Amino acid sequence: MMLEGMSIRAISRLTGLHKNTILALLETAGERCRTVMDARMQSLPCRRIQCDEIWTFVQKKRRNVRSGDSPEVGDQWIYVAIDADTKLIPTFRIGKRVRPDTWAFLWDLYQRLANRVQLTTDGLNHYTVAVPECFGTEVDFAQLQKMFGNWWMDTPEGKYSPSGLTGVISKVRLGNPDPEHISTSFVERQNLTMRMQLRRFTRLTNAFSKKLGNLKAAVTLYFAWYNFCRIHQTLRVTPAMEAGLTDHAWSLEELLVS
Repeated sequence: MMLEGMSIRAISRLTGLHKNTILALLETAGERCRTVMDARMQSLPCRRIQCDEIWTFVQKKRRNVRSGDSPEVGDQWIYVAIDADTKLIPTFRIGKRVRPDTWAFLWDLYQRLANRVQLTTDGLNHYTVAVPECFGTEVDFAQLQKMFGNWWMDTPEGKYSPSGLTGVISKVRLGNPDPEHISTSFVERQNLTMRMQLRRFTRLTNAFSKKLGNLKAAVTLYFAWYNFCRIHQTLRVTPAMEAGLTDHAWSLEELLVS
């Protein structure tokens, strides 16, 4: 139910389970999925990786955070890497949009790859320094900066209707990336999928995460399920099958119990 976009309270109403019981099961599932991801996402034959960050928050948004609040409260960013060919998610990281978290995310990605890749990221300036530090010269790296207009931003409609795209700037940072594959389209589409599948990412609701641990468990469960259980509509197989990591679509029982 959680992986199909339902909130904790909705699951509690339908199943009759207390929400604390559901959250305890979520933490257990998250730990199991982390183990599976760490064990299986090794020596990956990816060729074209796209990276992006998706925003969310824990308990309250940044503008409401006070000096005495826990450092876990406030804005959180999920760094996501996706293989453009197999749609596999090799790794992810939940943290702040700062250089140490960017570096840790890229270093983890580098250690899971078996060969040189073409890497495309958005325009976040932390990537410019962190990619060479993590990959050295063994990468073809480009950044894609998208520019949006600011019309309607001072109107009620602007709150719900995003401004149109006005331009795209691509910059080659390292190596010799193929211009035809300098893109972040697949990872941006994956961000949309995450917002549809996980209720805590739905904007303007009260289903947001109340604890950082629950957010991490839910995201870990989602990515493991996405890689090994969910049949990709275009591929007709799971991303793990397309990448050669398994020969069948896993059931949730296989993911969480085996």
